[in-house]
Amino acid sequence: MRSPAGNTEKSAEHSPSHRALFGLDALNFFLADVRDGLGPYLAIYLIAVRGPAQGWNEATTGLVMTIAGIVGLIAQTPAGALIDRSRNKPAIIIASAVAVTLSCLALPFIGNFYLVIGTQSVAAVAGAVFPPALAAITLGLVGPKLFSRRIGRNEAFNHLGNAVSAAIAGATAYVFGPIVVFWLMAVLAVFSIGAMLLVPQKEIDDDVARGFDETVDDEQPSGLKALLQNRHLMLFALLCAIFHLSNAAMLTSVGQLLTHVVGKEQATSLIAICIVIAQCVMVPMAMMVGAKADAWGRKPIFLAAFGVLALRGALYVVSDDPFWLVAVQALDGVGAGIFGALFPVVVADLTRGTGRFNVSQGAVATFQGVGASLSASLAGVIIVEASYSAAFLTLATIAGCGFVLYLLAMPETRSYQPPTDRGAAPSGAAISERAV
Repeated sequence: MRSPAGNTEKSAEHSPSHRALFGLDALNFFLADVRDGLGPYLAIYLIAVRGPAQGWNEATTGLVMTIAGIVGLIAQTPAGALIDRSRNKPAIIIASAVAVTLSCLALPFIGNFYLVIGTQSVAAVAGAVFPPALAAITLGLVGPKLFSRRIGRNEAFNHLGNAVSAAIAGATAYVFGPIVVFWLMAVLAVFSIGAMLLVPQKEIDDDVARGFDETVDDEQPSGLKALLQNRHLMLFALLCAIFHLSNAAMLTSVGQLLTHVVGKEQATSLIAICIVIAQCVMVPMAMMVGAKADAWGRKPIFLAAFGVLALRGALYVVSDDPFWLVAVQALDGVGAGIFGALFPVVVADLTRGTGRFNVSQGAVATFQGVGASLSASLAGVIIVEASYSAAFLTLATIAGCGFVLYLLAMPETRSYQPPTDRGAAPSGAAISERAV
């Protein structure tokens, strides 16, 4: 049971150590590739290495990614609830990192369609833990007042880690082939576990980490009914689904197109270059969001993400020249960079004081996962039945619809007061400041 007085005292006096903050930086850096599993490399591996001779094409690959995505999205809300209740979040992250890595390392040794689905589903379930766990640990360390700035820093290190690992994968895949990605993931998992061990469990305030307002003395979190009554939280979940319905299949489709244009060895290296460029753009974008989200507000920045996503999809159809495709992929750094940094901030705004921050992240991520999982199948079917250009234009149109909906229906959440089942909005009183 939560002790209001004790928690207030802890919040007022405790600030995270340099070791804890360094560990958080390192964790976001090394966990970057592990948390997403094989991502676009899965499509390249199945199509280029296994190929039609073993029954793999764009449609079957998209089906695997869709099924794994559905399994993962079913796990999102339970994962958030687990993080809300957990008093040992680092242990959960470590266990999940091991599960993702083992699932991916098994792939080169299996070829059966159902076994591939099984391994990627395990990876998807474990991967569902990372976003709410990282956000919760961050909130529990630095508190709500500095949360948006620190999330921006987290995302910057995450994108930097993705850029470095993709650069290594691209350089080594040219010599050793796509298989190198699997071993790189294992090495990163070991380093991410070491980084997690640097963050002392005692410095994570578990009550603050689940979204309790530090000035509210209620011992129990508000009920899930209050969150379902929050129509803006539900609207934001829909918008996240639309964003990922448009975004998720773009890089995968580019990877498949490059496989046909330049061959499997160069495709792996080029897709790694695409990732490196996009991630390098995401680093300053995430830092900008963290620094300016409180001053500029969330809505105009999120609208920019939708607009750039729509533009990116439209530009892909101009040419299938590898250099053009790589250049356009750089725009992913703007859209995805903004989304990654703002997602936990907006959810924190919409659930302020309810004590259900992490389960709400999971619930919204479930909608997000629906969009992402359907994206791969949607693009795969359109590519097979029509063309790559038709698929990219369809994804761009979906992003444009999301822009209009966010513009017309979504409020600015910076000072949002969510409904609760306590009968009143949470207090807006000053929250203790913590050093980052």
